[in-house]
Amino acid sequence: MKPHHWPWTFLAFTALGIVTTLAGIAAFAGLMGSVHPIFNDSMAAGLALLVTAIALFLTGAFPLVLRRLAEREGA
Repeated sequence: MKPHHWPWTFLAFTALGIVTTLAGIAAFAGLMGSVHPIFNDSMAAGLALLVTAIALFLTGAFPLVLRRLAEREGA
């Protein structure tokens, strides 16, 4: 039985998704207003960051699913 390895793209996109989620939570809390003027509208900025985080998590999940399917087929 081969050891299971996490794809590098999964790890990278998941890490970016975590950072973006934390930034989105900070934006919702109003902590990002002094960073950039676009964060002055905390609801829109927080929502945009959370949607981006979801997209990053889904992008990272794609190579993970492909790896699992390839392992199941015996490749």
